[in-house]
Amino acid sequence: MKSTPMTPSHPHFHPLARLLHWLMAGLILAMLFVGVSMVGDLSPRHTLLIGVHKLIGLALLVLVLIRIGVRLKYAPPPLPADLPTLQRVAAKASHWLLYGLMLAMPLIGWGMQSAGGYPLPLQLPAVLPHDLTLYAVLRQAHGWLAYLLFATVLVHLAAALMHGLVRRDGVLRSMLSGR
Repeated sequence: MKSTPMTPSHPHFHPLARLLHWLMAGLILAMLFVGVSMVGDLSPRHTLLIGVHKLIGLALLVLVLIRIGVRLKYAPPPLPADLPTLQRVAAKASHWLLYGLMLAMPLIGWGMQSAGGYPLPLQLPAVLPHDLTLYAVLRQAHGWLAYLLFATVLVHLAAALMHGLVRRDGVLRSMLSGR
């Protein structure tokens, strides 16, 4: 079913929003793969993987804060008018979930490292007291939320492909280019 193309007054995301989206998409994928690798790797590179994971997490925290500011300043283009209500609700809910996870994951990681008494990147201060029980809870939450983030990213990708290849309604194009 081919639907009507988007024809809003601003049919594309702001260039900074697009840049942040794709930069963060790459970093999130890298983070997920590094995270999976470091959990199953007890070789000498384990320490390197943890260091890379922490630095990417910190970068993502800074980028998501900037991205939230950009989202508040520059509204995204509206969804196609013919998009069913359930899909509109799902799109909004999944974006809220993605933003929430992109913010929660590095904060929980920071709290987890603080509670575990581990060194933090760039000599950041501990945000929680040293408490191994709290560390264990946060570590488990961090792992489960990583699975949820991965699943949400897959759904987001599937929806983008649906808009781009099936509906051909301009939604995917709005994040790909400014033309």
